[in-house]
Amino acid sequence: QVQLVESGGRLVQAGGSLRLSCAASFEIFSSYAMGWFRQAPGKEREFVAGISWDGVNSYYADSVKGRFTISRDNAKYTVHLQMNSLKPEDTAVYYCNADRFSGVRISQPHDFWGQGTQVTVSS
Repeated sequence: QVQLVESGGRLVQAGGSLRLSCAASFEIFSSYAMGWFRQAPGKEREFVAGISWDGVNSYYADSVKGRFTISRDNAKYTVHLQMNSLKPEDTAVYYCNADRFSGVRISQPHDFWGQGTQVTVSS
């Protein structure tokens, strides 16, 4: 069964840290690039971070560069997002997804999405 299950979000004060996790099914995880996205109220979903299938290459949106780190555990079909120095503007529902075709960059995520995990950063 194809699935994406995000977890780890909660309320945190500005300057704090969180670690998000995403469990994905084998069919969409194995050999494919993975990524994290987020959607704030009233805004479109946006790319946050991506990682190649082997974990060697990672890339980030400018807004999170230097603060967030993406990683993956291929043995456990999981991908993580370590978020440090959180800001109120990081408040959003965070989603993970896999690229449909590429093992390098997540440019064409699947059409289905998990339930996401809510991150709220208070000032």
